[in-house]
Amino acid sequence: MLSQRPRTGRLMILVGASLAVICGMLYVCRNLFWDRGFEITDELGGNIFPSAILSTAATDAEIMVPADSNYVGKPLSGIALRVTSGRANTRVRVTLKESPFFSESISEFVLPKAGTEYTVYPEIVWNYEALKNNVQSTPLTFTVRMEMDGKELPVRTKTLSVRSVNECLLGYLDSRNKYHDTGIFFAAYVNEENPLIDKVLREALNARIVKRFWGYQGTAEQVDRQVYALWYVLQKRNFKYSSISNTSLSSNVVFAQRVRTFDDALAAAQINCVDGSVLFASLLKAININPILVRLPGHMFVGYYTDKTHKHVNFLETTLIGEVNLDDFFPEEALDSTVVGKSQAEVSRLTFEKSKQYATRKYEESKDKIEAGERNYMFLEISRETRSRVQPIGK
Repeated sequence: MLSQRPRTGRLMILVGASLAVICGMLYVCRNLFWDRGFEITDELGGNIFPSAILSTAATDAEIMVPADSNYVGKPLSGIALRVTSGRANTRVRVTLKESPFFSESISEFVLPKAGTEYTVYPEIVWNYEALKNNVQSTPLTFTVRMEMDGKELPVRTKTLSVRSVNECLLGYLDSRNKYHDTGIFFAAYVNEENPLIDKVLREALNARIVKRFWGYQGTAEQVDRQVYALWYVLQKRNFKYSSISNTSLSSNVVFAQRVRTFDDALAAAQINCVDGSVLFASLLKAININPILVRLPGHMFVGYYTDKTHKHVNFLETTLIGEVNLDDFFPEEALDSTVVGKSQAEVSRLTFEKSKQYATRKYEESKDKIEAGERNYMFLEISRETRSRVQPIGK
């Protein structure tokens, strides 16, 4: 019996040491977990797009779809928190510190599965006026606190770039390198409710091309006449063509296009193909003629249905609204010399018809790719369904 005591003592020491090691490991792992806590991430390469936030604020649209199916909340802004749950139905409370672009925001979530990594999209109480007035990229630091089942995790911060309201998100590559087309955001710049539209329509009526705007309450020729009245009054405003469309965004995962708002285009009297298309689409929509934005690689023009059944469509090359050389569009016809000495009404009618001819040709050349939905091709009707997803950003 006496010979077994030292062996028993050594066994007890070994067990004690093992328990100490296990407890130490648990302590270290536990502290590593809580130190790691959560991380702030985003879908858009460190960028926030005010136009995307403003245009979807009053809708339930999920245009930016998360790459990971394990997420909670609404991915409206692209800002997210990545965290691993503890037990099943872990409760999470998220607090975002107030900034110039949003008020202090608190949201709560339940993470259903145990030991699972989730992407959490917090509710953000945005300052919409600040977003509307942001006309150049601005750094914004997010300070986030998170409580998990009542235990507070270490505070995290991350600085992102709030882009200009004039930058339209075209698309992005997610974490799995899948491309998401977000060209629908062009509809945010079509603003049929802009108060300046009434002034433009009054100018068009004063030209006496039409007595009133009646939408589809007439023939296709009468619809076309209303569209020409808009064309005429914009040309009378002496718009200049401007090819500026680049943004300061430097990214190989996020793609954007600079677009002037309705107010900016009218004030500057400058348009490129995109500016002209969304400007003209705004006027068409305001007189109840259904517009279409047609996008090709590096170019855009506008279309419109000539009947309420949407069986027939015309297209317009809106860059011809501005002062351009017609020979660049129709080199075989030498048109530019033929407009010398013509009245503004005669020039407007000529460019209107040639605009339809040119845009229709471009559409037919790319029709198959547009219908196939290939990347950088788009046929976007500004319809009721589109408006249920993307609203005008206003001013």
